[in-house]
Amino acid sequence: MSAPRQRTVARAATLEGVGLHCGEPASLTFGPAPAGTGIRFRRVDLEGCPEVPATLDHVVDTVRGTTLAAGDVRIRTVEHVLAAVAALRIDNVYIDVSGPEVPVRDGSFADFVSALDQAGAIESDAEARVLTPRTPVSFCPGGGQSYVATSAEGLRISATIDFEHAAIGRQFGSFPVDPDRFRVDLAPARTFGFKADAEALRARGLALGASLENAVVLDERGVMNDGVRFRDEFLRHKVGDLVGDLALMGVRLHAHLVVERPSHEGNVKFAKAIMEQDRQASRETLMDVTRIMEVLPHRYPMLMVDRIVEVVEGERIVGIKNVTINEPFFQGHYPGHPIMPGVLIVEAMAQTGGLLLMDKLGDAENKVVYFMTMDDVKFRRPVTPGDTLVIEVELLQARRDVVRMKGRALVDGAVAAEAEFKARIMDK
Repeated sequence: MSAPRQRTVARAATLEGVGLHCGEPASLTFGPAPAGTGIRFRRVDLEGCPEVPATLDHVVDTVRGTTLAAGDVRIRTVEHVLAAVAALRIDNVYIDVSGPEVPVRDGSFADFVSALDQAGAIESDAEARVLTPRTPVSFCPGGGQSYVATSAEGLRISATIDFEHAAIGRQFGSFPVDPDRFRVDLAPARTFGFKADAEALRARGLALGASLENAVVLDERGVMNDGVRFRDEFLRHKVGDLVGDLALMGVRLHAHLVVERPSHEGNVKFAKAIMEQDRQASRETLMDVTRIMEVLPHRYPMLMVDRIVEVVEGERIVGIKNVTINEPFFQGHYPGHPIMPGVLIVEAMAQTGGLLLMDKLGDAENKVVYFMTMDDVKFRRPVTPGDTLVIEVELLQARRDVVRMKGRALVDGAVAAEAEFKARIMDK
């Protein structure tokens, strides 16, 4: 079976309306884009029409919707339009928006699907990027939420939601996500909210454009609208939102997703976990521990790097540290609640940075790297047994025998710690 080809829209198509949260008039136009462009928003109401790529790295807020930003330029509530783009397998498209938020239309995905159908689609010669999880990916952020992804031929989402409201309650459904099924099963499902929350949301600058015309609203008695489009419309909309948030991965995801209580924040973190697993699985070991010990003077139990999987000479290096319960420091550092000491995470970054300098060392066996300063050290989350620490270090500056580097240690795509280092290369 031949690989799928990248697709873009054949012609422009425009929608107008108001923003769900800002309440301001907004227009949106889909436009053709070359192969390899990806999905890019353009703020055509601002000077220079600045772009905001629809990628995970550009997510800046997930409260009541997904917001993207590049510098000071923001695009709010992008999940509905992205769901339509992803479901119809459009890989490259410019989305021109006039205003800080896309138009909400009727609160569903349907009008965006119709606009894309009107625009048509054309294929390029470039292959579309398809991602299938090589091993199951699980993510449990707490609060009753859970996400699991396993390999599949296409995309299927099996999801459960649970709300303490008689009109919703606990709902489960399993939906294949392809262009035809999305149009029928998910596209008509509207966003929803609770009347009791309206005043508090508007005080925070949210839901200023919400009405019975663009959302299903519930009060203590039930649905305030004339009815629902599906018995489980609430569930179906949450599944559509998940499709939109996963579009930020920039790939066609082939997986079966089993999800409990999805949210925008959880969706984005889950997408990052899938991408990180794929990156790790595709990395080859460039330096194993034997080769590392030929360069670094450290030995067990102070050797904090297991392997090197990426090196850009003189620029960047990526190392891996598998954290197991057998680490000796777990015997005395919070033994009842094992957490890797932050100072050892920093040491792992420093050792990885030392390996980045091996080309600069020349006669590496007779040289040693002494670290002089550590600045802007930040610990973002605990590292526990079973975690895989991905250590990224980049060279910021090199002057003779003194260098400055920046390091990050990540777990499941989330930063656990970061710091800047200054080091001196000296004879042993």
